[in-house]
Amino acid sequence: MQKNSRWIIFFLVAVAQFMVILDVSITNVALPTIKQALHFSTNNLQWVITAYALTFGGFLLLGGRAADLFGRKRILLIGMSSFTLFSFLIGISNSAVVLIILRALQGIAAALMSPAALSIVLTTFKEGEERNKALGYWTTVATGGSAVGLLLGGALTQFFGWRWNFFINVPIGIFVSIAIARIIPSLSEKQNTHRDLDLPGAALLTGGLILFVFSISQAPVWGWLSTITIGLFAVVIILITAFIINELLSKHPIIPLTIFKIRNVTGANLMLAPIVAGMYGMFFLTSLYIQTVLHYSPVLTGLSFLPFPIILGITSTRIAHFVTKYGYRRFLIAGPLLIAIGVAWLSRLPVNGNYFINILPTILLMPVGIGMTFLPIIVAATAGVPANRSGLASGLINTSQQMGGAIGLTVLSSVAASVTLATAYTGQTQALVNGYDRAFLVGVILILLAAVLGVIIISQKRPPSNQRESAGSLESENVVLQ
Repeated sequence: MQKNSRWIIFFLVAVAQFMVILDVSITNVALPTIKQALHFSTNNLQWVITAYALTFGGFLLLGGRAADLFGRKRILLIGMSSFTLFSFLIGISNSAVVLIILRALQGIAAALMSPAALSIVLTTFKEGEERNKALGYWTTVATGGSAVGLLLGGALTQFFGWRWNFFINVPIGIFVSIAIARIIPSLSEKQNTHRDLDLPGAALLTGGLILFVFSISQAPVWGWLSTITIGLFAVVIILITAFIINELLSKHPIIPLTIFKIRNVTGANLMLAPIVAGMYGMFFLTSLYIQTVLHYSPVLTGLSFLPFPIILGITSTRIAHFVTKYGYRRFLIAGPLLIAIGVAWLSRLPVNGNYFINILPTILLMPVGIGMTFLPIIVAATAGVPANRSGLASGLINTSQQMGGAIGLTVLSSVAASVTLATAYTGQTQALVNGYDRAFLVGVILILLAAVLGVIIISQKRPPSNQRESAGSLESENVVLQ
C-alpha cells in the first residue's frame, strides 16, 4: 500500500474516532440547557454523560473481538451508521428518559466504531517509527476531542441550540461512511480461521462492567454499606468470576487471557483507567465551575479550553520521535505526574475565582502531561500483539479508557455532590466550590496511582531497535495467543 493511501485511511478512521470521543464531552457545556429543556433533576443529569460512557465502555471488548472475527471495515461501518442514526434521534427527542436510552444505544454503536478504527490503524502501519507517528496523531484525536467538544459544544448550544450537539454528527457520519466504504480495502482483513463469537463471555463481562459502574453511581444515594449496594457489588464479583472461568474453558474466548502475559499490555491498561478517571472528571467539573460560579456563557466556556487541544496536538506529535528513540517507560512516569499537578491546581478553586489564575495554568500544563502519556500507553498496549488480535488489543485499551472515564465521572461527581450537601450551611456557591475542590483531590490521587503503576509494572522498551532483543519472548507469547 502506498504511503499516501495509508494516511488517507488514517484520516477517515481518525474522523470516526473523533466523533466517538467528541460525544463524550460535547454535551458537558450543554448540560444546564438540556436540564431546563427536558426537565432533568440534578441527580439524573449526569446520566446524559454516564449512559453513553457506560455502554461505550461495557461493549468495547465485544466490538473489538467482532472486528477481528467479522472484518474491521464491516464492523466500523455498522457502528458508524448506527451512531449517525441515534445522533439524529437524540436531536429530535423531547423526553429525558428517551434521551438517556438513546445515549446508551449511541454508546453501543461507538463501541463498535472505536476498536475497529484503531485496529485498522494498527494493521495499516508497521510497528515502529511509522506506527508511533500515526499513534501520535491518534492520541491528539482521542484526547483532544474531549477539549474540542467543550469548545464546539459551547458554540452550538449558544447559537443553534443543544440539539445541534447531536445533529452535527449526521452529515459527517454519512460522508465518512461513504468514503470508508469506497476507500478502505476489505481484503485480508479476517485473519482468524473461525467466526465463533464468545457470546456468554461477552454477556458476563459486559453485564459485570455496566453493573459495576451503575453500583458506584448509586452507592452515594443508597449508602455504601446498604444492603442493595453490597448485594450489587457481590453480583459484580460473581459475574466477573464467571467470566474468567468461561474464558479459561472456552475454545474461542472473547479475551484470550494469555494476552496479559505481555507485561506492558497489562501495565498500560491498568495505568490508563485512573488517568482518564481524573481527566474526564476534570473536564466535567471545570466546565460546571466556569458556568455556574464564574458565570461564563457556553461559548466563552468552550473558548476557555481552546489552548488545551492546541498544546496537546503539538506535544502528541512531537513525542512520537522521542518514544521511538528513548522508549516509553520514562514518559509513563513523568506524564502522569504533570497531569496530577494540573488537577491539583484546581483543588483550591475559590468562590471569587479568576480564569487566568485559577483555571488557565491547568489548561496549559495538563495537555503536556497527557501528550507525554497517551501515546506511550497506546504503544505499550499494542506492541508485540499479533495482527489477528489487534481488535482485541484495541478493545482492551479503549475499554480501560472509557470505563475509567465512566467510573471517574461517577465517583468525582458523587464526591462533589456529597461534599456540597454536607457543607450547604456555608452558602450555595461556597458549597458547590467545596464539592469541586474535594473531587479534584480525589482525581489527583487516582492519577498518582497510575504513576506508581508505571514505576512498578511497565518495563523499559525502545521500539523498534530493542524490539529484536525481545522478539523471541514476544513470539512465544504470540504463539500462545494464536
